[in-house]
Amino acid sequence: MTEYIKEVAVINADLSVDDGGEDDFILIIENLKVYFELRKRGIQHAGFVRAVDGVDLKLKCGETIAIVGESGCGKTSLMKTILRINTPTGGTITFDGEIINDLKSKDLKNLRRKIGFVQQDPYGALAPFMDVQTILEEPLKINGVKDRKERYERVRQALEEVRLTPVEDFLKKFPHQLSGGQQQRVVIARAMILNPILLVADEPVSMLDASVRVEILKLLRTLQEEHNLAVIYITHDLATVRYFSEYIYVMYAGQVIEKAPESQLINETAHPYSHALLAATSDPDPKNVDEFQKVPAGEPPSLVAPPIGCRFHPRCDQMISGLCDVKRPSEFDLGNRHTVACWLFKDRPVIFDFETNEE
Repeated sequence: MTEYIKEVAVINADLSVDDGGEDDFILIIENLKVYFELRKRGIQHAGFVRAVDGVDLKLKCGETIAIVGESGCGKTSLMKTILRINTPTGGTITFDGEIINDLKSKDLKNLRRKIGFVQQDPYGALAPFMDVQTILEEPLKINGVKDRKERYERVRQALEEVRLTPVEDFLKKFPHQLSGGQQQRVVIARAMILNPILLVADEPVSMLDASVRVEILKLLRTLQEEHNLAVIYITHDLATVRYFSEYIYVMYAGQVIEKAPESQLINETAHPYSHALLAATSDPDPKNVDEFQKVPAGEPPSLVAPPIGCRFHPRCDQMISGLCDVKRPSEFDLGNRHTVACWLFKDRPVIFDFETNEE
């Protein structure tokens, strides 16, 4: 693990955060809600799963943000809604200057041409009956590239970009003939072949060996720099987040509870849940291998009937009775683009009051 952390640290060498202006944002999410209806016996309404509940997010061209949280926090539902696999229940998603909430079939096709998607499981993401060339040509055919020679050249270019060379050695191979790392490179090549402006990576290295993870993260960083890509990196692994993303959003029970530049969130963690995530991350320093890290007891709450007030309060040992269990925390400004939704910081300036919906 220590060598993995040392190696992956080189990815961070050229990271920088530039605030830019409003026109630089290619993705703006405002008060997004994604609810899934539950029914008894397929007929009777039985409530909603509040998978995403009031999320705000902004992403600039050329920037990488990470969405972090444990399983069930809502990060995958958020990702699928950005891709418009899910339909928003409320709020707005503005992508490349256009509100995409209610896009129809033809417009969705144009949207997805601009967004590349890297799945978590590379083997499951690739059709086992297709060879690599067919897999990479498929999105080109769907999007109207009829010239066979042009398709072949774009497939060659995509394979060269993901370092699968000599290209001829891979064109006619099937997924089962590739290693896990090679399969993930094919997935990345497919995501890049239509020249997207946004890349969504859903835990792209979680199923790979540690040494391969480093190479895949380096590849994603290189592609981002060469194409000025915006990247959304979804993960539960803070060991990679801290070296790959400029800005981090921490999600819990469908809500963003803290967001900050990478170095500030890691070194000046504010929310008790963010502290818990860091405590659950392996420490690369051998001196601390036996040190006990306290992690809050319990499990994430049901999103059908989430707790009133702060959704983390049933697990929080700093809970303020009569406040945390009654009212949803406002979003407080800690400075330097660092905000936290936690009543422990109630003496700080308020960025957003969720109860009154007033900034």
